[in-house]
Amino acid sequence: MRIAVIGAGALGGLFATLFARAGHDLTITAREVARSLIRENGIRLTGGYGDAQCRVLVREILTETPDLTLICTKAQDAAAAIAENAELLDGSPVIVVQNGLDGVRIAQDLLPNSECFGLLTLIAAHYIGPGRVRVTTAASSYLGRGNGKADAATQHWQAVLDEAFPTFAAEDFVGAQWTKLVVNMLNALPAITGLSVQAIIADAPLRRILTESMQETVQVGMARHVTFGSLQGMSDRSLRVFARLPVALGQTLPLRMGAKMGPVANLGSTLQSIKRAHLTEIDHLNGAVVRQAELAGRRAPVNALLTALVHEVEISREFLKPAQVMARFDQLTATSR
Repeated sequence: MRIAVIGAGALGGLFATLFARAGHDLTITAREVARSLIRENGIRLTGGYGDAQCRVLVREILTETPDLTLICTKAQDAAAAIAENAELLDGSPVIVVQNGLDGVRIAQDLLPNSECFGLLTLIAAHYIGPGRVRVTTAASSYLGRGNGKADAATQHWQAVLDEAFPTFAAEDFVGAQWTKLVVNMLNALPAITGLSVQAIIADAPLRRILTESMQETVQVGMARHVTFGSLQGMSDRSLRVFARLPVALGQTLPLRMGAKMGPVANLGSTLQSIKRAHLTEIDHLNGAVVRQAELAGRRAPVNALLTALVHEVEISREFLKPAQVMARFDQLTATSR
């Protein structure tokens, strides 16, 4: 099968390699510097899925219509990446591999003749450099679209993906996106402090902020009448219970997440963007919670603060010390919460 991967970052390189290893013909799109290095050296994968090296066709944009395309750019780059390939993609199935809530909708708007799906992945992959990816946590991925049970097309493509990496067909994909958004609350504090996800979870004051951001996300989802999908041991029922717990008890959720990650430092995708001097997708993570809260006629002050702090680090390129983060959080607590 001819498969295209748009975006050659950590997940793009990962999925291209796994598909190639499964016997598919791969084309990957990449920026100029990465393009030349991948063309010369291929893509090398290490870590959770074993070591693999593959040679793939690399382009600036697609030159032929594939049988299946994965969009693996950051959320803020998706519309432009889809638009510049739309002439070849429209009418061909597309899977959007992104955080946040809007990826599938954006793809469907730009590709009205395509079947568009979303893929939620819990894999932790580290971008070492062009064509170099290390998997720090191997995990399952979930394919779906819309609400309700997985349809026949979703089940077909789930089977194709599952031959390359563990994939399940998600029921109520929109609800599953919200559950993944709760998981993605792990990203902001590492980007603000430069610490790994495990280090954030191990630090009691930072873990408290993390827990409050997660509880706030669930509370906003509830206000938006969301039924949360089941992912990584979380369900609609368990998340609703979690949202109402005292923060001290709610911290068991991030502690469980940290225990599943193992000892290899997980930087999170947002910190990786900071380290590469790229803009982050924080507006599609914590920022999405803020926007959804506004639609529900309420506020999301913890997520608003974390969004603002990530943007400060994007500009200054200087991480904040945990004590500085706590001071900002305490100030928020004292003023308006």
